[in-house]
Amino acid sequence: MATRKDTPAPAQHAADTHDLIRVHGARENNLKNVDVEIPKRRLTVFTGVSGSGKSSLVFDTIAAESQRMINETYSTFVQGFMPTLARPDVDVLEGLTTAIIVDQERMGANARSTVGTATDANALLRILFSRLGKPHVGPPNAFSFNVASAQVSGSVTTDRGAGETVKVAFTSTGGMCPRCEGMGSVSDIDLSELYDETKSLADGAITVPGYKAGGWMVRTFTDSGFFDPDKPIRKYTKKELHDLLHHEPTRLKMNGMNMTYEGLVPRVQKSFLSKDRESMQPHIRAFVDRVATFTDCPDCEGTRLSEAARASKVAGISIADACAMQINDLAEWARKLQEPSVAPLLKTLREALDSFVEIGLGYLSLDRSSGTLSGGEAQRTKMIRHLGSSLTDTTYVFDEPTTGLHPHDIRRMNDLLLRLRDKGNTVMVVEHKSEVISIADHVVDLGPGAGTGGGTVCFEGTVAGLRASKTVTGRHLDDRAALKDTVRKAAGALEIRGADTHNLQDVDVDIPLGVLCVITGVAGSGKSSLVHASLPAGAGVVSVDQGAIRGSRRSNPATYTGLLDPIRKAFASANGVKPALFSANSEGACPACNGAGVIYTDLGIMAGVSTTCEECDGKRFQASVLEYRFGGRDISEVLAMPVAEAEEFFGAGEARTPAAHRILQRLADVGLGYVSIGQPLTTLSGGERQRLKLATHMGDKGGTYVLDEPTTGLHLADVEQLLGLLDRLVDSGKSVIVIEHHQAVMAHADWIIDLGPGAGHDGGRVVFEGTPADLVADRSTLTGEHLAEYVGA
Repeated sequence: MATRKDTPAPAQHAADTHDLIRVHGARENNLKNVDVEIPKRRLTVFTGVSGSGKSSLVFDTIAAESQRMINETYSTFVQGFMPTLARPDVDVLEGLTTAIIVDQERMGANARSTVGTATDANALLRILFSRLGKPHVGPPNAFSFNVASAQVSGSVTTDRGAGETVKVAFTSTGGMCPRCEGMGSVSDIDLSELYDETKSLADGAITVPGYKAGGWMVRTFTDSGFFDPDKPIRKYTKKELHDLLHHEPTRLKMNGMNMTYEGLVPRVQKSFLSKDRESMQPHIRAFVDRVATFTDCPDCEGTRLSEAARASKVAGISIADACAMQINDLAEWARKLQEPSVAPLLKTLREALDSFVEIGLGYLSLDRSSGTLSGGEAQRTKMIRHLGSSLTDTTYVFDEPTTGLHPHDIRRMNDLLLRLRDKGNTVMVVEHKSEVISIADHVVDLGPGAGTGGGTVCFEGTVAGLRASKTVTGRHLDDRAALKDTVRKAAGALEIRGADTHNLQDVDVDIPLGVLCVITGVAGSGKSSLVHASLPAGAGVVSVDQGAIRGSRRSNPATYTGLLDPIRKAFASANGVKPALFSANSEGACPACNGAGVIYTDLGIMAGVSTTCEECDGKRFQASVLEYRFGGRDISEVLAMPVAEAEEFFGAGEARTPAAHRILQRLADVGLGYVSIGQPLTTLSGGERQRLKLATHMGDKGGTYVLDEPTTGLHLADVEQLLGLLDRLVDSGKSVIVIEHHQAVMAHADWIIDLGPGAGHDGGRVVFEGTPADLVADRSTLTGEHLAEYVGA
């Protein structure tokens, strides 16, 4: 008789035991020997006060090492073309998988980059029109504004027989508009902004940035032999003026070297006007705004495409019409197409367009220049690339994906993060919003403070465990700002009439002055268009937007805010020497590293490295300069101080310096007390950079402050400090207008203007004006519903 035997459970395969990413001894930036274990194929949220070390752990340690190790799999030759990645300061990193970073860096250094070209959508549309378009124009490239049409013919001598000559012809059909070369706009240059006719070339007649008298750029003109360098431009003949401004490229011998001479106008067009304006440094952008007037190309009407590409149509619309449509409308159009011959292509196109709508970007159009997207929009556009990806067991790293999102849109973002996880991926999110923390499988809370007061793991575990913990994040996780009992009364109003920028639909609204006014609404409803395009520019209005701070790795909060000037003067006065000695970019710089503090070594085809300068030990100054002291400290010790310590140092005692103290007070007011005043700007987060701009502008003599999402990057505990700052600005007689989604700021407002009801052409209207209490009681808008839920009404 057979006996029954239970089959033993199979032992776990060795390959399935690697289910953790282990970090031991992480010391990058302010991390203090951090040990942490992160579960794979789960959603982990990293939180903590601003500057606690979240980005140092996630981006600068885990993601950086993953990318460095992937780069090392390429040949040495290929690595020579890749960015330099140094090994993070960590003892052990185990269990890493391929990391894909989805950050908030703005897209589009290329003026031809659009939302469509930055994703697969444009490529799919080009294939669709090349297959179905009537009349047939050509292959997909015939619908690309990045490809020019070309026709080449000539003769080739072959080796057959006695050197037979064969005629060949080559034709490439591209969709680029020949007049604007795919830019969509043509520029009219104001020649008076290019030169000063009263001066000669030798005296600095050319007023274009970078064209200094005697400099390399000007020497191509003075050494060309076409001009007398000492002759004022107003005395030039017609031919000389033409040669200066419009001469076609010509090879010339100058000082024994073969050089290409070209007129100033085509040079400016290539160097400045063909680049994305959003990626330019402020002084270059100001020059471009002065010198050029951009208008839609009259030949292609701004579509960037050739006449042939615009003539070919599918279901009654051209590819230019399709790219100009709002994406949710384009998705509807694509759903109506029924063509069995391209069924798989149509399915992929529909999925790509639906991803835009799902992620809350349905209000965009594919022809929107990618350089005009906000940081949050850019991050979500990058996210679309990965939603349809076939990759699994990948690590996705997100930097505050809720930036710029209305509470209504945050729920959709949460669903997308969970979808990425459920495909078998590890998802790491650096985030402050309690709505995102609540969906985490695992939470890592860093702190307890910022800067040198942070860098340790305060809690690791579940959301319930975090809520029960006594950490700063745990205590503030359920914070809810209450509606104010009384609101301030307006002292006047800023009237906006007939606003129609972008999607605004002839909006009439009065923005109250002398109070805290919040402009809100779903992403794409028209908030920024209403405020930035409709408010009068100039005197009285101080605008702090989300534009990036542009500066080199030598720039720091002290140089950016002007704080370094009174510090240098104080050191110079106390020691009887020149102020220039106390600048690492001037006479006091260490000669070995030129004041950089590090030596950058180019290793040819291999990745370059940076090492701390041995001469100055990273202090950036000559040893003789460090002998001068002020208040018992040398200049390098002062620049290493956090803002809070420096505020105390310059506020009293022998080091008392009122000019420096005022600037430091403003930096502390915006929550940057933990940032070192000499810390490179390149190491600051997006939220820190924006608050640095706010602190700088607080010194401006403006009556109206316009802030664009000032809670970006702020911890739950820091929002209360920001509200106090906004109150102080209003109580000092300022009018404060805030574009914001954060419910705590809405609840604290004196007046709310809600735009909507949707995004794109479904928005652009004022759907509510009144106090926060009225909005909660009314609940007639999406904002009203979410605010009522937030305050528990």
